[in-house]
Amino acid sequence: MDKNTTILSDILEIQGFEISPELTYPLFFLLLFVYSCLLFSNLGVLALIITEKSLHQPMYILFCNLSVNDLIGNTVLLPQLMAHVLSTERFITYSQCVAQAFHSHTFGSASHMILVIMAIDRYVAICHPLRYCSIMTTRTVIGLSATAWGVSLVLVSVLIGLTVRLSRCRSVIQNAYCDNASLFKLSCEDVSINNIYGLFFTVLLFTCSMGGIMITYVRIALICWMKKSKELNNRALQTCTSHLVLYLIMLWSGFLTIILHRFPDYPDLRKIAYILFHVVPANLNPIIYGMQTRSLRDKIIQILRRKVTRT
Repeated sequence: MDKNTTILSDILEIQGFEISPELTYPLFFLLLFVYSCLLFSNLGVLALIITEKSLHQPMYILFCNLSVNDLIGNTVLLPQLMAHVLSTERFITYSQCVAQAFHSHTFGSASHMILVIMAIDRYVAICHPLRYCSIMTTRTVIGLSATAWGVSLVLVSVLIGLTVRLSRCRSVIQNAYCDNASLFKLSCEDVSINNIYGLFFTVLLFTCSMGGIMITYVRIALICWMKKSKELNNRALQTCTSHLVLYLIMLWSGFLTIILHRFPDYPDLRKIAYILFHVVPANLNPIIYGMQTRSLRDKIIQILRRKVTRT
């Protein structure tokens, strides 16, 4: 197409996955199962925390943030992805594509911010247990959560805003979903500003995220080594291992997605990495945190026992 040609149509085509007919329904039901589990677990955790007054504590506000973020991030991705698996015609309006990209990038940046706050929470709980209630108050956690969401929304708004200003000379999203890179690749204009800000956005997010996690974990490790307390070591290991594993999964799947955008020869691998970035942590978060947090675990067991005795 001519470089100066501008497309005015609001309809975009999504490339998606090349799926053989015999795999269409198995893949659809797999995604439906993953999404159903995600909804059930995260909505269950949210409902339990909201209805149980004993769980109205700062730590559980962070769990709520994580669950809400997981629900939003995956709801804008999976239902449409399932529809496109069944359909041979994969179309989306430009405004819907922009909204999906906005929510998807907000999900990614908010995930990093929330996990950093959770690392700070774990540091205070392990290293300053007697001062935990005075430091991590409800007001403090709400303030930190609002800051995490606010920073994410501002950074992503600028990211998507720089892309929306561009004219379009293409109408095919070379991906299974809409993200910022796929959107600005629709333009034949100079996208240097988009690339520079995208690099700034990524470096800032990952530096703050990795730096915050590293500092808190190094300090936790130093406190455990200095005090040489078996009980403290066990508590640190129990609470930090799951957090670190989930963070590393999210980190490397995010890295893989960003890197593979620079290598167009591996489109399917990039699409899979991005989907895993969304669904794996979102399904593991409520299970791991729900089972490893005593108060939450006890409430879940208590509810299950009530249902068993009623039946």
